[in-house]
Amino acid sequence: MNKVKTSSEKSVSANSRTTSLLSQLEKINLDSVLGESDNARYVTSKILHLVQSQEKTRKEMTSKGSTGIEVILATLENTKDPQTILNILNILIEVISVGGGRRASVLVTKGGTQILLQLLLTASKDSPPNEELMVLLHTLLAKIGPKDKKIGMKARINGVLNIPLNLVKQNLQNHRLILPCLQVLRVYSTNSVNAVSLGKNGVVELMFKIIGPFSKKNTSLMKVALDTLAALLKSKTNARRAVDRGYVQMLLTIYVDWHRHDSRHRYMLIRKGVLQCIKSVTNIKLGRKAFIDANGMKILYNTSQECLAVRTLDPLVNTSSLIMRKCFPKNRLPLPTIKSAFHFQLPVIPASGPVAQLYSLPPGVDDVVDESDDNDDAETESEIETENDDDKDQHFKNDDIETDINKLKPRQELGRPIEELKMYEQFFPELSENFQEWDLVSKEPKPFVPDANLSGPIVVPTASEEHSAEANQSTKGVALKESNPFLREEYNRRPVFLELPKKDGMKDSSSHHQNDQRNMLPSCQCLSQEIVKGLDRISLQNSAKNDQYYGPGCVVKKESIASLTTLACGKPCEHVSPCGSSLFEGSSVQLGKLCCTGVDSEEEEDSRSSSSGEQVMLEVSDVSSVHDCDLYIEMVKSTKSIPEYSEVAYPDYFGHIPPPFKEPILERPYGVQRTKISQDIERLIYQNDIIDRVVYDLDNLSCSIPEEADVLKFNSKFESGNLRKVIQIRKNEYDLILNSDINSNHYHQWFYFEVSGMKTGIGYRFNIINCEKSNSQFNYGMQPLMYSVQEALNSQPCWTRVGTDICYYKNHFSRSSIAAGGQKGKSYYTITFTVTFQHKDDVCYFAYHYPYTYSTLKMHLQKLESMHNPQQIYFRQDVLCKTLGGNSCPLITITAMPESSYYEHVCQFRNRPYVFLSARVHPGETNASWVMKGTLEYLMSNSPNAQCLRESYIFKIIPMLNPDGVINGNHRCSLSGEDLNRQWQNPNPDLHPTIYHAKGLLQYLAAIKRLPLVYCDYHGHSRKKNVFMYGCSIKETMWHTSVNAASCDLMEDPGYRALPKILSQIAPAFCMGSCSFVVEKSKESTARVVVWREIGVQRSYTMESTLCGCDQGKYKGLQIGTRELEEMGAKFCVGLLRLKRMASSLEYNLPSSLLDIENELIESSCKVTSPTTYILDEDEPRFLEEVDYSAESNDDQDVELADNVGDYEATNQDDGLSDSDSTRILLS
Repeated sequence: MNKVKTSSEKSVSANSRTTSLLSQLEKINLDSVLGESDNARYVTSKILHLVQSQEKTRKEMTSKGSTGIEVILATLENTKDPQTILNILNILIEVISVGGGRRASVLVTKGGTQILLQLLLTASKDSPPNEELMVLLHTLLAKIGPKDKKIGMKARINGVLNIPLNLVKQNLQNHRLILPCLQVLRVYSTNSVNAVSLGKNGVVELMFKIIGPFSKKNTSLMKVALDTLAALLKSKTNARRAVDRGYVQMLLTIYVDWHRHDSRHRYMLIRKGVLQCIKSVTNIKLGRKAFIDANGMKILYNTSQECLAVRTLDPLVNTSSLIMRKCFPKNRLPLPTIKSAFHFQLPVIPASGPVAQLYSLPPGVDDVVDESDDNDDAETESEIETENDDDKDQHFKNDDIETDINKLKPRQELGRPIEELKMYEQFFPELSENFQEWDLVSKEPKPFVPDANLSGPIVVPTASEEHSAEANQSTKGVALKESNPFLREEYNRRPVFLELPKKDGMKDSSSHHQNDQRNMLPSCQCLSQEIVKGLDRISLQNSAKNDQYYGPGCVVKKESIASLTTLACGKPCEHVSPCGSSLFEGSSVQLGKLCCTGVDSEEEEDSRSSSSGEQVMLEVSDVSSVHDCDLYIEMVKSTKSIPEYSEVAYPDYFGHIPPPFKEPILERPYGVQRTKISQDIERLIYQNDIIDRVVYDLDNLSCSIPEEADVLKFNSKFESGNLRKVIQIRKNEYDLILNSDINSNHYHQWFYFEVSGMKTGIGYRFNIINCEKSNSQFNYGMQPLMYSVQEALNSQPCWTRVGTDICYYKNHFSRSSIAAGGQKGKSYYTITFTVTFQHKDDVCYFAYHYPYTYSTLKMHLQKLESMHNPQQIYFRQDVLCKTLGGNSCPLITITAMPESSYYEHVCQFRNRPYVFLSARVHPGETNASWVMKGTLEYLMSNSPNAQCLRESYIFKIIPMLNPDGVINGNHRCSLSGEDLNRQWQNPNPDLHPTIYHAKGLLQYLAAIKRLPLVYCDYHGHSRKKNVFMYGCSIKETMWHTSVNAASCDLMEDPGYRALPKILSQIAPAFCMGSCSFVVEKSKESTARVVVWREIGVQRSYTMESTLCGCDQGKYKGLQIGTRELEEMGAKFCVGLLRLKRMASSLEYNLPSSLLDIENELIESSCKVTSPTTYILDEDEPRFLEEVDYSAESNDDQDVELADNVGDYEATNQDDGLSDSDSTRILLS
């Protein structure tokens, strides 16, 4: 106890003593009497003793509210006594020597930089200058410099910029003095203007007098000199000076010398410093050329290979790789043009935009590459001050977030004359149908018992649950009469129609269309099919002489197979609907190894049930399989593609069943990207090892297919296929080039192609070399998909995630400014993956994501229509419009049939609120179609909840907004070459017919006062995990901008958050934390924002589904599959039912837990990655291996490599990076 008391008394004594000494010093400053210098010297020496011996004193002087620093600086500014000055400088050095930079920041904010620079100027006038004073001053400036972003400008203004440079020149042998001087020069050189000024005074030449070959002496001086030189060489002027004097060769020689002699790796920081200098000088074109001429590529390649065995040398390997990638000569993409290989002439050319520029290019212009990939050598160094730009990081404002409240407020406007909107009445016959001629008496018992109790649980089997049909049948439903939804006042009255005389035959033609559809339904007899031994490809060539195989226009193309043994098979695919197709009745179908040579139905059932413990089953409905091989062929016949495809891909014909096993997110092996980059660099170093043979080319149809047994064969000439060119690089390595979207010169991401002729036990590497996005989930555990025909024949027709050594990185193929939006020097990115095939001479297909073609949709809709109970389900399929390519855009209406034709029942039928859904506006987002499939199948199921849902709403669904893009293998655009989800504000009926008429349907509903309760557009997301929603909120937008505090007083119904919140509770893949309700300027022409702002639908959403997998919930750590996507579509329906059941007749009083905005989303921290991208913290952190090595890598944005790599892997980073972490670049 006494010890504690004594310690406490000492602490109080020390604190009071420091305070007393500072008070004395302050009094001395005020008195300014002669002889006070002795007192100041004494007091400062006492304070120096205290700060040297006690950390508490150092803390006290820089603590909040303390005036200690001000007093010390005031004394330093006023005193002329040399010893007092030295004491104070030592005090300040001691105070800021610890504290993590915070104390240095305090010194800067108190004006310490200016005082020290003035003192330096005064001291420099002494001849000779006081060495001790100069050492202390420069030591202090070197410590506070990094915390004062304007120190470079202050030094130049105060005229002290060249003082440390002159001191170094005059004292080259005085290492104690020049070490802090070099540190200050390094700080000054971060300002480009200062670097140029110092360069003119010979600083670059001076640095090369200090650095040199291996020596164990003065290594700390060598390290600082290298760091200073690296900073100086970031200036293009200094870099050119270094190149002109032959310093690039000298740097390489120095590096090799240190590499050879530093056998124990004690001087890794010096070796890294030399590499940083080379890295800086190669930022200019002349530097890269000098590096190549000095054989730098081979030198760094060999040295880095020797360092691979020692993990602690990874920073050297990483920096070497970065330099070699940067200096790798930019290659031209081996294409005649970056425009699509397919041409479609637009009926109307847009007046402006990328498509207009594409059409305005003169013939013969080389759009693949510019004449010069950079022009940095022609530019002179800019003398413009750049210090003010440093504040951007601290006060960055996302200019993309809309801040104008007047623009944010929804303004319901029709946009088109009412008379014009009357054309859409034909798509809403349910609003006028009286059902007098319909047979509404069900001949089957009701699937559920009517019950007015709305509080019962909603049972929807999830992917890990298996519920029997009996359990579903026993679930209580909701009485028809009690299922009135929201807005009773508005909807419980007769519907309001526009005055439009009915066109004769409109209803007849509609019913005739439905009858035609029903006439095409498959009969219940199974056809025998001929199974051809040999992997033949299905084709659809118009040849009358081959009608006997497929009916009109279908044949089988045989591929040079000498003898074909055919098998007769009298059973259909087991995973296909048991009904065969009557379309081919009386004819046999001759296929390759396609069909049912596998297990029979009993064996298949056993195999499914035995694996039920591992698989995640989804049984959201009792709708049987909707895939029908023969019906699919019939659907393909009416599909119109620009290349006029005549072949059908096996996976689309066979169909897909989710595999019975989980597919975890791939764990990234350490160093995979570095290895791939090293192999790319070997292409330049060992050019004789490169085969460089074209084996597939859409631009050259006469391209001969190699006959060698060890060369893979490729194909993409089928619906949704995308692969333009294949070049064999090494024996088992191929570069693949994707096709641009039609009428576009970019958007390369979606791929879907066939590979054959493989051998087993060999790892084949595939490099897709013309991707454009800066990052991808391929860097975070996503794998591409593969479909094996051999596995399909063995009763496993499924897409599976495959591939090892997967990464996504910037490559050495340059993008022209035409393709990069006017920016020069941009590069493409590579997706690389390695696959080992399980079967020799298999036929395999690879895809970016699970394919879902337009013909699949048509088949799916036809099967759903054929299987539904017309006495229970109102199902209608209309053609909304024709696309540019002449394909039909289907419009689906689903609701429950009225209980009877009595007025009350018909009125309830007509007054159900609308739910409007759309999907697949972006062709490459195939997951949106799988989610939509789950929605459609749930809505058409016989479960009580599905029936209740149909009785609650009328669903208007456009399952595919961009059929042409899907058919022709586009990634994002339609045939117009434009992103259709940016055309909703002003869609052109000639260029964007599906968007024009989809908006017209919504405008019509607004005109007749029948606004949809919910609008949702299904999408896929390539850079985030989980499933989430984007919505629209004025308040949340304003809160995130912090521009107008008064906006917080706005009255806004928070009901827009209810549906996402419900989904987060019931859908395992859904993540509320990733949702955003902010309105951005760049998204103002998207469906979500336009339907909210112009149509007036409060619950207007985009639902984004990951292409990769989940990092939360039940599916955490798993890649997403079609089972989970379809489950999400079904859960969306359940969410709508929950939303309906929660509603009361009084302004839908939703539980506060669903609408607790302040405690959830509004206070969540958000970040801005770019002026046009608003994201939340749940996004992936910036991938640590991603490095920018292209010519445009600016000096100001250079990032240091981490000194210690350890086991730090990007794949494990789920949280946002800290400031220090975000500056690391690892090539692991």
